[in-house]
Amino acid sequence: MRGRFLPSLVVLLALASGAAADEEAVPLGDAARGEAIFAQSSGCHQIGPGAENRIGPHLNNIFDRAAGAVEDFPYSKAMQRAAADGLTWDYERLDAYIANPRALVSGTRMSFRGVKDPQDRHDVIAYLRRFSADPQNIPEAAPTAVAREVDLPPEVLSIVGDVAYGEYLASECKTCHQSDGSDAGIPSITRWPVEDFVIAMHAYKQKLRPHPVMQMMAGRLSDEEIAALAAYFKNLE
Repeated sequence: MRGRFLPSLVVLLALASGAAADEEAVPLGDAARGEAIFAQSSGCHQIGPGAENRIGPHLNNIFDRAAGAVEDFPYSKAMQRAAADGLTWDYERLDAYIANPRALVSGTRMSFRGVKDPQDRHDVIAYLRRFSADPQNIPEAAPTAVAREVDLPPEVLSIVGDVAYGEYLASECKTCHQSDGSDAGIPSITRWPVEDFVIAMHAYKQKLRPHPVMQMMAGRLSDEEIAALAAYFKNLE
């Protein structure tokens, strides 16, 4: 979308949590309003009868579609990795990707930082829903409600990480991630913005990002340890 929305929309996860405590659901948004919002991205993505790939892949049948699955579209390496990890575009992950693309897919070509208004996201998703299996006609189609969104508490985002402690913790990270920022099949995490790093790690910790090794690694870290790692990698030369 252009302006305040994404210039490119399909690799549509600030962090919506699947936590059991948040079983209350919110309804799908206003599809008519979502259509008007989506029109701002039509230069990048097409949807509906005759839709074709453009700068981004078409969005027909996006619900429950595996990431990177549109035939003949040249996906980025980052999206190919996400696909190999098993990323599927269900409601939760569409919402999270629209909210913050890089929190879900590190290294995505999407440079937009996300749509922060939850209602705007729900409305766009409601519009996209029209061009996937329609639950009005197919009741067993993908759910039309999403678990109530859970944002990281301000006190978690405001933790100032200890760089020296982060360096100590980072030895295990650097067995895979290159400290010089190079990408040898594993995405670089050097000089990441602190908030993006923290959000990504909590996404793994909550098993929202689908990578079992990273889920395990993040699951062992406290909020303070994640903040320390974020601070260290942000300033790594």
